[in-house]
Amino acid sequence: MPGSLCADKSPTGENLTGWESRTARGQGHKRQKPTGFTLTEVIIASTLLVLAMVPILKALTSAIASSTIIERRTRSLVLGQATLEQIKARSIYSYDEDFTASNLSVDGLYLCNVADSAQSSDLRVISVSVGYDENGNNTLETGEIEIRLATLLARRW
Repeated sequence: MPGSLCADKSPTGENLTGWESRTARGQGHKRQKPTGFTLTEVIIASTLLVLAMVPILKALTSAIASSTIIERRTRSLVLGQATLEQIKARSIYSYDEDFTASNLSVDGLYLCNVADSAQSSDLRVISVSVGYDENGNNTLETGEIEIRLATLLARRW
């Protein structure tokens, strides 16, 4: 045949050239390899994924717990400092007043204990303990105390 690269015939009887001849011969003779994943491969991949996720989730959980502890301590510190400042301001005009308080609610579930002890007639120690009332019994227990602050108050005049 003139102008033809190959004299192969298609199933319909047409002459095929080069590339057409090779693809026509390949059809039906080769079995195509199945694509996708087997069930075993999927199970192994899933297991590896779960094993990789466990340490990540554990780290996130401990990070959230640490963040909560830091947040509570910071809030307790701010509330404790505010309580001390209020006591110092009140002591200017009423130094002889007793500032002792127990389980004073300072902000929602944050409670405060104030201890007032005289060192001399002109000097007192004020101690403030602030914490988060975890069990909700309106009592600041030893395990719930986040911070302790103390200051000295002196008679001003």
